[in-house]
Amino acid sequence: MTHNGEETAPARRPEVTELRLATDGTDQQVSPAPEASNLPQDRSQAILEAAKQIGALLKRASHPFALAGSVAVYAHGGSRYLQHDADFCVLPEDADAVAATLREAGLAVRIPPEDWLLKTTCHGQNVDIIFALAHQPVTKDMLDRAHTLPVDSVLMPVLSPTDLIRSLISAFSEHYCDFGSVLPVARAVREKVDWDTVRASCGDQPMPAAFLFLLERLNVIDPQEGQP
Repeated sequence: MTHNGEETAPARRPEVTELRLATDGTDQQVSPAPEASNLPQDRSQAILEAAKQIGALLKRASHPFALAGSVAVYAHGGSRYLQHDADFCVLPEDADAVAATLREAGLAVRIPPEDWLLKTTCHGQNVDIIFALAHQPVTKDMLDRAHTLPVDSVLMPVLSPTDLIRSLISAFSEHYCDFGSVLPVARAVREKVDWDTVRASCGDQPMPAAFLFLLERLNVIDPQEGQP
């Protein structure tokens, strides 16, 4: 292509690292592609590493707790695609002791304006220490119902599927009603959830009731007995 009658030199093709197969049984080193070191980190794995670290700290200190949020969904067989943070439930009366344990491990603990959680950072990922779910305090019964499951090879208590779903849809309101984010969770754990318990606890509230109706229409769950 020319500009003002002058020819421009053809663009050079970028050099490509040559890969050769070893044919004589000896190992040959292959130089990595130049851009390999600039690849984005595996955010999901980073969140899992943070969850494992915090879970191990809480276990060693004998704090009653349960893993919650998207990492709990993963532990119950859901998607490994994690793009937010790690969440842990603790008893309200244990919040100060848990904060002290985290600080002793060298983690900074932040107190946000919300009065139902603490925040820390581990492996560069946000971790929420929650002592109230959907405006209801975390209870000993809730933690006792937790399932002990492997989380990327580390065993820890994980919120039961029923409590997990109940906490997610009870949080729906006129100001926050993202059915799209919870629908895949419901699909992933539907066979493990006591849906009658979920309906009894929050099914009379408008937004959770609408979500339950959506699940019925999508054949994710069976209609409530006695309903058309």
